[in-house]
Amino acid sequence: MNRTAQSPSGGEDEEAIRKMIVEMTEGFNKHDGKAAARMYTPDADFVTVRGDAFKGRDAIEKGLVAIFASRARDATLKTLEVSIRFIQPDVVVAHVTNELSGLVNPDGEKLPAHRELSIRVFVKEQGTWRVAAFHNTIVRPFGAPAPQRTF
Repeated sequence: MNRTAQSPSGGEDEEAIRKMIVEMTEGFNKHDGKAAARMYTPDADFVTVRGDAFKGRDAIEKGLVAIFASRARDATLKTLEVSIRFIQPDVVVAHVTNELSGLVNPDGEKLPAHRELSIRVFVKEQGTWRVAAFHNTIVRPFGAPAPQRTF
């Protein structure tokens, strides 16, 4: 995994964020909406790769439960790259590239694996890191050439 930024206060904060990213992926791979949503702030924003938008941890959990019961019931995520940048000592932007496989379309046909890039905004409140915003997109969805990464 790419280590492109360090916390101004040392590596403990970065390691806590990386651990949380791993926990999010594990919750997804277990198809557990509660485990995949527990690290969000109560008022977090979440946008899926398909553009589904959820506001708040409870809505995110319900949305993930519905996704896991349908198109992602057999899906798995594999984290390929993580880039972390501290905006403030208590605000972080993380870019996370995953490979997603096992999705099905509405007719139940298996879709090809693809890469997704999420932007996650972490905030530290009362000593604990939480996800305040998550936005996901497909990497090169139409076979376009790869742009140069600048983060």
